[in-house]
Amino acid sequence: MLTVEEALAQILADVDPLAGQFTPLEESLGRVLAVDLSSDIDSPPHDKSMVDGYAVKIADVNQHPVSLPVNEEITAGQVPTRELTAGTSSRVMTGAPVPAGAEAVVMVEETELEETESGPLVRIPGQQISPGANILLQGTSIRRGDQVLTAGTRIRPLEIGLLAEIGQASICCIPVPRVAVLSTGNELVPASEVPAAGQIRNSNGPMLSAQARRCQAEVVSLGIGRDDQAELEELIQAGLDADILVLSGGVSAGVLDLVPAALAAQGVNEVFHKVELKPGKPLWYGRADHDGRRSHVFGLPGNPVSSLVCFELFVRPLVDRLAGRASIGMRCRQAQLQGHFRQRGNRPTFHPACYEGGKQGGTVEPVRWQGSADQRALTTANCLAYFSAGQQEFSPGTAVPVYLFEALDD
Repeated sequence: MLTVEEALAQILADVDPLAGQFTPLEESLGRVLAVDLSSDIDSPPHDKSMVDGYAVKIADVNQHPVSLPVNEEITAGQVPTRELTAGTSSRVMTGAPVPAGAEAVVMVEETELEETESGPLVRIPGQQISPGANILLQGTSIRRGDQVLTAGTRIRPLEIGLLAEIGQASICCIPVPRVAVLSTGNELVPASEVPAAGQIRNSNGPMLSAQARRCQAEVVSLGIGRDDQAELEELIQAGLDADILVLSGGVSAGVLDLVPAALAAQGVNEVFHKVELKPGKPLWYGRADHDGRRSHVFGLPGNPVSSLVCFELFVRPLVDRLAGRASIGMRCRQAQLQGHFRQRGNRPTFHPACYEGGKQGGTVEPVRWQGSADQRALTTANCLAYFSAGQQEFSPGTAVPVYLFEALDD
């Protein structure tokens, strides 16, 4: 059997990000740029005032008090109509262009405006003011033609603002992968139904769909597939329209574990089956190449904990890679074990656990449950704690790796 590391390496082998597509700016949040982008303008586009105040000549205001006539008032969005000459001023608002000839702007709080018969005068006390004071020169932030963002940049609200400033109403970015989710088994009924004898509600499908959405994938729910070869093949065929098809159940060695055969009948080539992993040993992975594109297919064990763990360890990194993200998979931290943990068997264990701490470390306590289907206990987990293979006892205070479901904020 493959190790976890070997299995993940085979899944990610020769996987490139999806081809870039043009997307409206308002829909690009969280996506990754597919191309470098340059500015079509200077920013700021003109010499602008950084404060509300009066544009002046340096020689007029340095050293001695002065009263200067006000040529005009310039607000943001307006253009100056008069050049500033010695012995005059222009009132400018924050963000407005300063008139040609202006050498500095005096803050309005440092002035006094007087209305006279000949027009407004601004009184400015004598002060030492530096050339360019309170003026941001054209192109200080960006010059026309400057490359401002590079391919591979993940788009946050900050980038949205910059993209709007440089005129990128539609941008070429990597699309989010589409993940189709199919739960299999005659025993399953939708969450809206009351199970009859021998039946259980389908919890894996909603859980896996939520996991896919959490890593910002587009989800296609295929519902429940009965243990019938023809029905499974039809649903699998629909699922192969997605970038990733995730099935739960039907990959072990039971009489009705029909998924591998149904996948093969739809042209999905097996890459591996079974991994040295607890839980999740029966994991199945294959690929289907069709219509010039590739679909990645995962057959996850039907046990809820196994499905959870296998998705986080194998499907999530693939979603990140296809989406072009620089960082893939869960974030790893070191934590001190709370309480004892007894490891049994020759497979490494990724045990759902609760981590408390920050980026520099903390403590972790494995979830204690009444069996692998105890989903109520799982709700206390926020990570997977890793325990190496072999018959061994992990004592309190032992440093163990933890893999976080969600990134820490601190």
